[in-house]
Amino acid sequence: MANIESAQPASKRPETVPDNYPIIRVRDVWVSFGDHAVLKGLDLDVRRGEILGFVGASGGGKSVLMRSIIGLVKKQKGTIEVFGKDLDRLSEDERNAVERRWGVLFQHGALFSSLTVRQNIQFPLREYLDLSQRLMDEIAIAKLEMVGLPAFVAEKYPSQLSGGMIKRAALARSLVLDPEIVFLDEPTSGLDPISAGEFDDLIKALQQTLGLTVFMVTHDLDSLHNACDRIAALADGKIIATGTIDEMLKSDHPWLRAYFHGKRAASRVNGRKA
Repeated sequence: MANIESAQPASKRPETVPDNYPIIRVRDVWVSFGDHAVLKGLDLDVRRGEILGFVGASGGGKSVLMRSIIGLVKKQKGTIEVFGKDLDRLSEDERNAVERRWGVLFQHGALFSSLTVRQNIQFPLREYLDLSQRLMDEIAIAKLEMVGLPAFVAEKYPSQLSGGMIKRAALARSLVLDPEIVFLDEPTSGLDPISAGEFDDLIKALQQTLGLTVFMVTHDLDSLHNACDRIAALADGKIIATGTIDEMLKSDHPWLRAYFHGKRAASRVNGRKA
């Protein structure tokens, strides 16, 4: 069996945060909806500069953890640190300063349908900064070009875009404040295989060029193989393993074997051989 981390270390937070300290550190996090516990004492470390693929069963809590980290879902217990800061201990101004350092691409893009692409991209700029309209327009076009979209897309509405263009426009919005962390929630869901592969390549290129840390919630086996440096697997409300794709493939854990060697995975391998 490969040397997969079966659980995160229960190490205490050092008094002075070193450079190699996890950029995201989750400890003993519990999240419940009514009587249903979704996350049950979950521990997870995300390393600076990596693309971490976060996998698990549908409805198992992958997006719940991401939303808990960014503050959209309330946890009942536990600690979440980002950039070495305990988010529960921050003032409103300190919290806003941290939030400016991350960007989020929600599932299906979550663009505002009544706004143009340009206005969607500029939304975080208006929220956090005081910039001239001319400068915001220049930034919006630059971010569109960064994600591979032509400038004329800026004046279109989301309803006029293809699924792949919506994802790229939403990615441009997530990058508009030049974040250090980008959260991606099922970024290739609904895309055809070619568009999904191109999106994976884009994420890798942006991560390498901009030095991003990427937290990617996904069920896409191709993304896990081609884009992710490490994978964290969620089952029964906890992280059951973390490691590289090769380590996951060699694991004899029943859930990991079912996930990475099931019918979908076999089809993927056979398709490559064809």
